[in-house]
Parts: sequence; structure tokens; C-alpha cells
Amino acid sequence: MLAATLGAALAFGTPGALAGTLPVAPSIASAAKAHATAAVPASETAASQAAAWVAGTRAYLVITAPGDSSAVRSAIEANGGTVFSNFDAIGVIVAHSASSGFAATMRGVAGVQQVGATRTSDVPADAYNPALPANPSQSTTPAGEPVRADMSQIKADQAWAVNPGSASVKVGILDTGVDDQHQDLAPNFDAADSVSCAYGKPDTRTGAWRDVDTHGTHVAGTVAAAKNGKGVVGVAPGVKIAAVRVAEPGTAFFFAENTICGFVWAGDHGFSVTNNSYYTDPWQFNCPDNIDQAAIIEGVKRAQEYAESKGSLQVAAAGNENYDLAHKTTDSASPNDSTPVTRTITNACLDIPTELPGVVTVAANGTGVTKASFSNYGQGVIDVAAPGSSVYSTVPGGGYGSKSGTSMATPHVAGVAALIASANPGITPAQIRAKLATQANDIACPSDSRCTGTTANNAFFGEGQVDALKAVGATPPPGAYFENLTDFTINDNATVESSIAVTGVTGNAPATLKVGVDIKHTYIGDLKVDLVAPDGTVYTLHNRTGGSADNVAQTYTVNASSEVANGTWKLRVNDNAASDTGKIDAWNLTF
Repeated sequence: MLAATLGAALAFGTPGALAGTLPVAPSIASAAKAHATAAVPASETAASQAAAWVAGTRAYLVITAPGDSSAVRSAIEANGGTVFSNFDAIGVIVAHSASSGFAATMRGVAGVQQVGATRTSDVPADAYNPALPANPSQSTTPAGEPVRADMSQIKADQAWAVNPGSASVKVGILDTGVDDQHQDLAPNFDAADSVSCAYGKPDTRTGAWRDVDTHGTHVAGTVAAAKNGKGVVGVAPGVKIAAVRVAEPGTAFFFAENTICGFVWAGDHGFSVTNNSYYTDPWQFNCPDNIDQAAIIEGVKRAQEYAESKGSLQVAAAGNENYDLAHKTTDSASPNDSTPVTRTITNACLDIPTELPGVVTVAANGTGVTKASFSNYGQGVIDVAAPGSSVYSTVPGGGYGSKSGTSMATPHVAGVAALIASANPGITPAQIRAKLATQANDIACPSDSRCTGTTANNAFFGEGQVDALKAVGATPPPGAYFENLTDFTINDNATVESSIAVTGVTGNAPATLKVGVDIKHTYIGDLKVDLVAPDGTVYTLHNRTGGSADNVAQTYTVNASSEVANGTWKLRVNDNAASDTGKIDAWNLTF
């Protein structure tokens, strides 16, 4: 979720509930956020749509039994309302009315289970004749797509060589929209299954899905930017992405009816995963003892369950208020579409969709295995964590920029989930959820009393940081694999060493000892790289070859059969010239 200031649900200068914390910092390449079941089509004439809107029009969820809702729809029309859209498969109708007594009247109608207002503001007139988002002109980017730190952190760069993801796996980006013309997104974009669900009704016109902010395009790049030699690479660059714009233009609000439409669309269109980097406006927390918010909880919950029943896993951002979701006390940010008030809340009040059953709740890591300062947390609430600080990705118009937030962590997890689905055809959402948890790398609590739980599962990181390499089935042999992920700076004309302590291996090292090296350094002709055995024997891996090429990312085979396996092994890097520096990013040994 996006917060311009911690504790407030503000979009980039607008009041929507996005999940980033820092504005885009554009790169020089930047240019000058089957149909839904039984939904009313978006092809009504503009004249008839515009005629239906009057000042004071509000939106309501009318909840009934799934199936034929014709009698309830007739009652809506007879009691001063209109049916804007309906989803019979889940028993949810989106009704509009300018009558102040509409909700109370409808609650007395036979067959109606709940009625709740979704807003404390009027439905915009644009809902009845939506303007198409802009289609920005595109800039071009020079060749080259260096591996970003966030991708290395979850081993996505290693996973790409094993399985970059299957084109039969589709990820829905439920967000502010996606710039489908972007050079790094176009190769993987699925226009046929993209849509706008703004206002709560599918709009399938070409381009209705495009970005009305920058947020959704940024998220999409992290999930699946193409591995095409330019810009950036997504976690799962081989999968397809579809845009479901659930944000409304101008405000970037994500109201409940929009989310419901999006989830039903995801279920009906075969999305394996959806990414949800927002909370459902206007309530940061929806409380079941409030008659309106109870209907919102029920409507969105039904839509999520419908999507999951059709094979779709929902992944959602935990939020950016540095708030303990397991010990809720107050909400000062709601309603954000009118005048927020401070209210007392309990754990029964839910941040949706992220706290709904079945949804994967994602916290943000900082660099390495730290908690991002802004990330929400909570024992038993957070499922997994992923990088969310200064993430560099696509922005509309062919550009790139950095954003921070649990919004940015979530697409890393959605991408890993897509890799799991790619590696395991026919896998269910519940099975993907389980694999995300079991394959995550444990992160112990820091010295912070707010972090409760165990190393295996705690309030800050849940089950741990997701691992893309494990997601594609490339699990190192148990007990024979050792690694050091700590960064070591390589200065000019200097030598640096990184150590690995090997224990529990019987006898000598093998004649085929695998040494995985990941060094980030420009002009690798400056470098000499050696493996140093516990007894001090030196095995040269790289000796000033490669000229002006960047980075040493390679697995070497070393005959170390004369060396005792157990002991401290070192990777020694010697820089032999001025001007170019770098770091040992990671290295490993496989016995």
C-alpha cells in the first residue's frame, strides 16, 4: 500500500490506497497506477449512462444468495436504485442510488442478506461514461539489462537459467493499470484478458486497462518484465501478465466493487496469480460491527473465494504504516474519500484484501534480511517477505524508476508464485501457498521487541524471504551446499576475501567441487579471483580475462580432492587497476 507519509493512505499526491512509500525517481530513459459473471456490459450508450447519474449518487453492495438474483434486482429498481452491475455466481449486486433511505429499505427485502455503502462520497459521473486513459508515447532504452539487487536477493537471477516461467501461466495485475506498450512489458502482455474494473463493472474497450498513475506499470515490471536485453528483468520473465485496472482515475481509489469485479474477472479468465498492492478504500480497516463495512468484507471475501475456486491465488501487500496488524488499536486514516476520523478498532477489523483468508500477506524487506522501516507486521498475519526498498522497474512511456513500499515487495512474491505454477502444472492455489512458505528462507528477529515468534515464523518476516531458485526446483543438495550472501566491497588496487565455514562433510572435497561466484564489477579484466582452501592452497578461478566486460557470474569446477572438506574456505578477489570497483555479491560451494 502506498503512503506518502507513514500512517496515511496517500497515493502519489492523490488519496488512493496504493502501497508504495517513495515517489518514482525516473531514469533518463523516461518518456517526456470470458467476461465477469453476469455483469452489466460496458457497451450501453453514453447518453443513457450519463442520464442515470445525479448528484448524491452512492454505491452499495447488495448481498444475496448466489444464483438467480432477478427478484432482488427488481426490488432495487422499485426502491429508488439502479443495478450498475451484478455477479450472480457470488450473490453480489452493485447498486447505485441517490436516496438516503435506500440501504435501510433494501435490508428489509426478502432474499437480501446484507446491504452496505462502499463509499462516503458520490460515485463520479465518469462511471457512466468512462474516459479512456492516455496511451503515452514511448521512449527507447539502450541495450543492457543489469541484474538488480532485489532480483539477486531472492535468487531470481539464478532461477531464470533454470525456468524463467511458462507462457501458459498468467498473472493479473490488479492496480492502477498497465502501460501495455512499454518495450519491456509488451512481449508478455495479454490484451485479450485485460480490462478496467474501475467503478465495479468490466470495461473491455481497448486501452481501458491502461495506467492512470505509474504504480501498476511499476508492479507489472517486477513480476514479468521481459528478458529482452534492455531495461529490467522481472522475477518471472516468461509468464504472461494481464492488466485489471481497479483504480479510478484522478483519485486512484480502489473501492470494494472494483476489487470484486477484478477478482471475479481473474477467476473467469484463468489467472494463476493476482497481485494486489493496495487496500480497499475508503476504510483502511473494515470492521464487522459496522453495517456497511460488514457488507464490504462479505462481498470482497466471496469474490476472493470465487477466484481461488477457479484456480487463482491472491497475493497482497501488508501496508506501509509500520503498524502491528496483530494488535490493532486505532485507525486514523479512514474514511479517506471524505473526512478521516480517529476510531478505536480491534483485530476483528480487517485490512482487505490482504487479511482475508487464503490471501498471501507480504511484508517488505530492506536491503538484505532487514525489515523495511515502513512495513506493517504482525505475528500470525504476515506470510512471507520480499524486497521492497528502492525497487527499480518500469514506468509508463517506456521509462524506468524506483519506488519503495510493500507494493513493491508484493510483485516479487507474485512472480515467485508464478514460477512455482510454471514448474508444477496443475498446482492448486493452496499448494502454491504452502510452497511459498516452505521454500522461503528463514529470517531471525532482530533485536526489536516488536518482532515476536521464532526464526521459522515471526511477526516481521512470516515464514521468511521468498526464494525464486527453490521455486523452480533447483534446491541445493542437503548438507552439501554452503553460501555467503554478505557483500564485500572490492576497492581499486586492493584485495578482499569472503569466507565460508564448511562443517559436517566427511573426508576430502570432491574432484568436482562446484564454486559459484557472483561478483558485480565493471571491467573484469582488472580482477584475479582465487579459491583458497582451508590449508592455504590457492586455486585460480579467473585471472584478469574478459577485458571491459561487466560482472563475474559463473560456476567453476575445481579438483579439490586433496583438500579436507571441513574448514574455512575463502574467495579472494584482487583488483589490479584503478577506476573500476565493485563487490563480491555472493558465492557458494557445492560438495
